[in-house]
Amino acid sequence: MKRKIWIGSLFLMLCFTQLSGITLDSCRIKARNNYPLIKQYGLIEKTRDYNLSTVSKAWLPQVTLGMKATYQSDVTEIPASLGNAISAITGQPFSMPSLDKDQYQAAVEVNQLIWDGGIISSQKRSMEASAEIDKQKTEIDLYALNERIHQLYFGIMLLNEQIVLQDVLLDELTANHKKVQSLVENGVALPSDADAVKVEMIQTRQRIYDLLSTQKNYCLILSAFTGLVIDEKTPLEKPVVNEPVEANNYRPELKLFAAQQLLLSNQEKALHASNFPKISAFVQGGYGRPGLNMFTTDFSPFYIGGIRLSWNLSNFYSLKSNLGKIELNRQQIDVMKETFLFNNTLERNQYQTEVNKLRENLKSDDEIISLRRNIKLAAEARLSNGTITVTDLLREVNSEHIALQQKALHEIQLLMAIYQLKTNVNNL
Repeated sequence: MKRKIWIGSLFLMLCFTQLSGITLDSCRIKARNNYPLIKQYGLIEKTRDYNLSTVSKAWLPQVTLGMKATYQSDVTEIPASLGNAISAITGQPFSMPSLDKDQYQAAVEVNQLIWDGGIISSQKRSMEASAEIDKQKTEIDLYALNERIHQLYFGIMLLNEQIVLQDVLLDELTANHKKVQSLVENGVALPSDADAVKVEMIQTRQRIYDLLSTQKNYCLILSAFTGLVIDEKTPLEKPVVNEPVEANNYRPELKLFAAQQLLLSNQEKALHASNFPKISAFVQGGYGRPGLNMFTTDFSPFYIGGIRLSWNLSNFYSLKSNLGKIELNRQQIDVMKETFLFNNTLERNQYQTEVNKLRENLKSDDEIISLRRNIKLAAEARLSNGTITVTDLLREVNSEHIALQQKALHEIQLLMAIYQLKTNVNNL
């Protein structure tokens, strides 16, 4: 019993999965994850981590190994008169060994940075800001993918509607062809009247074939983007959306501008930090001839340690010009941001106008369809009575079909316009 219940539940789940179809949101998410550019995020993060790790190692002790062998033309010597004076004072013979002209030294020096004026921290913040800039540039490219997915998704939906309407038209033409054929057999209509209906049937089949071919192509492209199996039988759920009510703009371009400004601020801090002195501790140990005692000619070990302060005052020469460059770059980014917002607002107004227009069109579409259907039904009755020609009937049939197509087109166009409006401010 439990096994039957489990199998039944599994069957219902599979059926529900098949019936649920594919949504626009799922296509958009799948396309983003399936797009090769998404790998760029991982590369950016790894590069950032490597750079930060490299910069952070500046706080580790820096070890330097040096070796040298020299030969010099002269060496420091104690004058003989000084030696004689010392001998006279001490009453003992005094002699000073002469230094060798060939000298050798091997030393290891360890430096530990104590204070750098904030350069390392500024560099790290700049690297993080640079990584964020690269991410936002990638995000902008990925965001452009949304519009392509919307066009494909709504394009398939529109093709589906058109194919259904063409099938309905074909069925209607087939029924009318039978009526006209009956009138021909009764001598009420001419054979050319039946041929005229048949021509419309053939042309309708051609349009259906063209629509099916385009639909198949759209499905193949959407499948390639999303990695999903999508064909002409795959149900696409019609999204139920409302117009965005938020005035906030979440476009990735704005985040890019913010990241660029942050990078400039960190570069400015780094410039100021480069003008501060640097303090470090050091210790040096080595072995050579002579050692620290210049009065010995033997090889001997030595060491020395202390605190070192270094201050590059030449950075002040270019500080003002470098700060001026940063300010100019900051102003350029402000101009680009202002231009983007200006164009973005114009697009949003255009999309909102389009949405309003399509809503008004949809209000009158049903009335037009109802009137066209009444006219067509009257034409069919008049054809049976012989008061109009088949051409007149076909014109009314086509007029009703065009009205149905217009409504289907307006419905899909309204969805597309609303999604364009939502995409304009990244409110998906």
